[in-house]
Amino acid sequence: MYKAVSLVPRGKVTTYRRLGQAIGCGSARAVGQALRKNPYAPLVPCHRVIASDLTPGGFRGHQAGKAVADKLALLAAEGVRFENGRLADRGRLFF
Repeated sequence: MYKAVSLVPRGKVTTYRRLGQAIGCGSARAVGQALRKNPYAPLVPCHRVIASDLTPGGFRGHQAGKAVADKLALLAAEGVRFENGRLADRGRLFF
């Protein structure tokens, strides 16, 4: 899974569901739990994985607060924007 996340290029995002499908895992929740424990960050850019409803989703085991603000800042630095809490440009989706 970490190898698949590493394929998501800067400025693009994927969803937990799409990532799971790409690696043959049917559980978006399992993908999220594995990414929560990502021992290779920031080399494996888990901040590029968002929720299927195109909201940011969680980060570092948190669903809100500073961790998610950090995720949004990392994505913004790559040109990924959110409007009204959702991904602004679906063209940024990968996989």
